[in-house]
Amino acid sequence: MTSPPLLEVQDLTVLRDNSSPLFSNLSFTLSEGEVLVLRGVSGSGKSTLLKCIAELNLYDKGTIKLGGKQSREWDIPDWRIRVGYVPQRPSLLPGTPLEFLSTIRDLSARKRKLGEDAQEGGEVVDSLDLAQDWGVDKVLWKRDWGTLSGGEAQRIALAVAVGIGGAEVLLLDEPTSALDAESSEKVEKSLLGMLPPLRGSSQNTKNNNNVQRKGTGPKALIWITHSAEQADRVGTRSLDLSQH
Repeated sequence: MTSPPLLEVQDLTVLRDNSSPLFSNLSFTLSEGEVLVLRGVSGSGKSTLLKCIAELNLYDKGTIKLGGKQSREWDIPDWRIRVGYVPQRPSLLPGTPLEFLSTIRDLSARKRKLGEDAQEGGEVVDSLDLAQDWGVDKVLWKRDWGTLSGGEAQRIALAVAVGIGGAEVLLLDEPTSALDAESSEKVEKSLLGMLPPLRGSSQNTKNNNNVQRKGTGPKALIWITHSAEQADRVGTRSLDLSQH
């Protein structure tokens, strides 16, 4: 019996305020090890699609499944942990990143998922260590969000999303847009290195350098980027929303 795709989007339709379709009857699947790059002109619905997949946006028609189970069959907190959305610009939050990290670690749904991961023997990725690998000094975690630069906040928010664990699919909305080329490359290398090898393909060389998955990182990524060069570096395939 063939196992279901990791993520499946079927006939997804979102309408604009004037009832014209932003995109319609959009269908695709995502397998473990894949990095699906979303392409399309500004306003084609790339960010909206990610929010729909994360069940943060309403959609007019369609179904979204994780491991064969529809999103609306899950408790929404559990779904949003397993399908994690990382915005391009983190919202201005009160307090410090360290306080934010502590708060979300204490959520009951996240504790349940981390317990499952621990039983599977996953090695936890430390958010502070990961951000430091990306050039963010640990002292910055104790500063208010509002005092951080765009690039610092972007890397910290991404490190939180990865390090807190639980996400099987990460939805990345231009995760390196505020970073220089060297920092972007470090982030790309880390994220791709966490993925399992792409099943059924001996041709994929972007994320099969690791024989075993490292830690409790994601199993697949959906990545928005406006850089054709980055898309070629990270993507195993692409989807152009301008055509839907």
